[in-house]
Amino acid sequence: MLSIPTEPVGSVPRPAYLQEAMVAFAHAQITQQELAQLTDKALQETISAFEQTGSPVITDGEQAKSSFATYPIAGLDGLLPNGVVIPFADGHTRQLPVISKGPFHYTTSADAYLKRAKTFTNRPIKQAVIAVSALSLLYPPNGIDGYSQDAFLADLVNEAEREIRNCLSAGAYNVQIDFTEGRLALKLDPSKQLLRSFIDLNNQVLARFSPADQARIGVHSCPGGDHDSTHSADISYGDLLPALFDLNAGNFYLEYAAEPNKPDVLAAIKANLKPNQRIFLGVTNVLDPRVETAEQICDLLLEAAQIIPVNQLGSTDDCGFSPFADDVSTARDIAFAKIKARIEGTALAEKKLV
Repeated sequence: MLSIPTEPVGSVPRPAYLQEAMVAFAHAQITQQELAQLTDKALQETISAFEQTGSPVITDGEQAKSSFATYPIAGLDGLLPNGVVIPFADGHTRQLPVISKGPFHYTTSADAYLKRAKTFTNRPIKQAVIAVSALSLLYPPNGIDGYSQDAFLADLVNEAEREIRNCLSAGAYNVQIDFTEGRLALKLDPSKQLLRSFIDLNNQVLARFSPADQARIGVHSCPGGDHDSTHSADISYGDLLPALFDLNAGNFYLEYAAEPNKPDVLAAIKANLKPNQRIFLGVTNVLDPRVETAEQICDLLLEAAQIIPVNQLGSTDDCGFSPFADDVSTARDIAFAKIKARIEGTALAEKKLV
């Protein structure tokens, strides 16, 4: 294991045959068993490709997830399609559903993905879960008769705690909470009240874990990459980080390679990072098809090490390469080439810093 740890964020593009199978299943053209067989094939191929990069920690590439955000409610009874719309800079949108009844529960818990992946590898596996703040947006603005928002949030926090605890118990190397709505909250509400409510809600979950468990829990934040576009890249990290590092987690995975003003980002990290927290800087730009060289990644980390203590520094990718299954903007071979470059560049930086 590198003394400068390096980890992926999570998703990699699904093979074309799996994307086609997901669409076919949605239209009842193939069975659940047929989809599962193709998912296992893609999972095994993805894990093998991860292992070939030399990655000390791997993920399942989120091959079985149609969406990093809504996997816990796939097939949930009573969903309505008129939820929050998230606009991206290139003009495309994503829309969340809303629930129509309670009590709320997850249909899929992320530990199921972890257990499936562990059958194909002995490597340490990190498991990504969606933040409760994102799922809190599932409650309709006009409410639900007989099921209050407070009751929904209580159910949601219980489900999130159970999911994280199950992942840790199932042998996850660590658990990463995907909190891509952080910068978006500031865009929607510059007063920061929405962001603060998101932080407080996530901390309700994190407060249920011991300090030892919190050290194995991380938070990923980025400007929401999808189809090589973002929803909130225009929001400064300087506004987000003071609140982000109030989360009671040990690790933070931060988009960085695509940031235009890196000195300001490093200054904001230094000013707000707590002694018991580690920052994993994104050193591969997942929105750019050009594969970084190991030397370029090394240089990014050496620059960061002048500002951030090395014992609190790690490397990662800016974001997942395919948070939604239909995102084909990045080829699988490019994603794995970037991952390999990150690993080699981190090792190179480590040698120069020792």
